Amino acid sequence: MSTNSAGPVSASELRRRVRAAEALKAKTREMAAANALTTREAALKAAKAKEEADVTAREAAAVVLRLFDNDAGLVSELLGVPAEELEREAKPVTAARAKEIIETLRTRAERPSPTRTRKPRVDAADAPPSTPGAPAPVVTTDDSRADAAA
Repeated sequence: MSTNSAGPVSASELRRRVRAAEALKAKTREMAAANALTTREAALKAAKAKEEADVTAREAAAVVLRLFDNDAGLVSELLGVPAEELEREAKPVTAARAKEIIETLRTRAERPSPTRTRKPRVDAADAPPSTPGAPAPVVTTDDSRADAAA
């Protein structure tokens, strides 16, 4: 269907084309609005995550300085971060909050780490010998299925 047809276009065809163009404009507007909302929500989530990360970084700086007796020079050398930056980040964190975090870290350090016990794997060489009369297990060395070999 070409818009550059040689013949005259009927009034109903013109109305249909106008409605189609308007519908396309409306759909485009809806998609643009939905895209704007989605982008705004993503930006808000990213801003919140950044703020939480900034708070965590400030608290970590305060805690490490407190654990090293506020020796910013030593901590700076250990972490490779300028001492002024460490002190600036640690300044807004209260001493009470730093103590709270330190106590949490100590509590976690004192707890035994949760370890899962694993069952030892039985290799073909370590497998128990089969009983007489029982069918021997089929062992394949390639990726083919064992039941296909039987």
